[in-house]
Amino acid sequence: MPSAGDEVRQGAGDTVLNGSQGQMSSATRAIPATRRQRMVPELRRGAFPMLVLRMQDPKDQTFYSRLADTLAEVPGLHRYAPVVIDLQDLAEAPPFNLAELGRRLRQHWLVPVGIQNGTEEQNRAAVNAGMSLLTDGPAIDPISPPGGAAVRGEPASPAPDRDEEDEEPLSGPGSRTRLITRPVRSGRQVYAQQGDLVVLASISPGAELLADGHIHVYGALRGRALAGVSGDTTARIFCHSLEAELVSVAGYYRIRDDMPEGLIGRPVQIFLDDERVRIEPLA
Repeated sequence: MPSAGDEVRQGAGDTVLNGSQGQMSSATRAIPATRRQRMVPELRRGAFPMLVLRMQDPKDQTFYSRLADTLAEVPGLHRYAPVVIDLQDLAEAPPFNLAELGRRLRQHWLVPVGIQNGTEEQNRAAVNAGMSLLTDGPAIDPISPPGGAAVRGEPASPAPDRDEEDEEPLSGPGSRTRLITRPVRSGRQVYAQQGDLVVLASISPGAELLADGHIHVYGALRGRALAGVSGDTTARIFCHSLEAELVSVAGYYRIRDDMPEGLIGRPVQIFLDDERVRIEPLA
């Protein structure tokens, strides 16, 4: 039994009996240098898909109802999506509450993470509201359902997936074409930056393919496929069996309910024709 004033020290996180009052506290022993090295936080630069919302009048109360209508066109697609607020049209605008704008966007299940093209005053307000300051990325056409447009969507350097053991070079070290040889699982995202994406297997529901160029799927396309994400209106999507949740070319998209039933399960090509996504059978 320890006497008054004694201190019992055990392993990391163990309880200590300290002094005659019998007070309990926690204590940790010294961490070896080798373990401390392993515990150093790792910071590395990443790239993630983000929507860009271009604001023109932050005090227009009809904006939020129009935003809700746009999000309803693709239910669940942008749920909890990170959003960058583009302020390039508000350089001369009077001050407005960025924190309130962020709160209203979160009510629509969007997650504002930062602003771009802000003035010095707007940048300070954004930082005070807990937002980041981002540089402008490559612009693409608005994400537009058939017959209308509202939210500007820029897949800004989508996140590279980490499961690359199924990937092989297609045309040598200098090729920008990305080749995937195994099925793409639900929840996985594959991005071919500045090139085409070729998948020699099927795509699961909930998976997402993105490419700055064309997308080729030599299997069933059951997830989402977005070609020309940096604005290439000539990009196309080719698949052996169309079963997709959503297809998009240069920001213009069609969802499953808007696809011709006669083409479901068939080989097709998907391309942009006069700002409308067309789906045609492959010969």
